[in-house]
Amino acid sequence: MPCHPARARELLKKGRARVHKVFPFTIRLTDRELENSSVQPMLIKIDPGSKETGIALVREEKNKEHHALYFINLQHRGQQIRNALYKRRCLRRSRRSRNLRYRSPRFLNRRRAEGWLAPSLQHRADS
Repeated sequence: MPCHPARARELLKKGRARVHKVFPFTIRLTDRELENSSVQPMLIKIDPGSKETGIALVREEKNKEHHALYFINLQHRGQQIRNALYKRRCLRRSRRSRNLRYRSPRFLNRRRAEGWLAPSLQHRADS
């Protein structure tokens, strides 16, 4: 659970905790057993958007109030995927319009699979 930086410094100075990670700064208590510990109820709130998804980690109180502990903004690659597909499409069209040897038409690959999503939407669903 998060604690105030002054409390973390105090725990480190007394030897009751050790540094677990530097970024994000995380400490781990050394004098407490798992059986003697209690974890507060936590919830993850997700707000999906078209360009980014907001994620919040909240602590739930007994009276159903929520206190936010951590916020995350997840940037989507949808625009990058769209631009890459556009470049690919332009190259394909220029290849077809060139006055080169005969290229047989390909029309047998026009059906999409069941449950198909556009690549940018598929990326959003996966991430």
